[in-house]
Amino acid sequence: MSEAQSSSVSSQEKLVSDIKSVIADAEDLLGATADQAGEKIATLRARIQERLKDARARLASAEAVLLDKTRAAARATDAYVHESPWQAVGIGAGLGFLLGFILGRR
Repeated sequence: MSEAQSSSVSSQEKLVSDIKSVIADAEDLLGATADQAGEKIATLRARIQERLKDARARLASAEAVLLDKTRAAARATDAYVHESPWQAVGIGAGLGFLLGFILGRR
């Protein structure tokens, strides 16, 4: 998986996590205002509930796309390692050496 793909997947995972948090907070807010009366409040609550339903559906779609991209990247990485095992070992050893060198200097 390239660095750009990894960064993209990571930012998408963060976005999905943030959206889940916002949806949960909005649902908590709706629950806290459940005892409020009035036509405006009822209309507002209904509209917010509809938007939350839509947001959950979009989030599920985004998660499915993210999962597909992650699986595709994993398949591509697996294929590369099977096609060029010694290059993969060399890259892994080089990254391990670099990481050890950086952490060892601290």
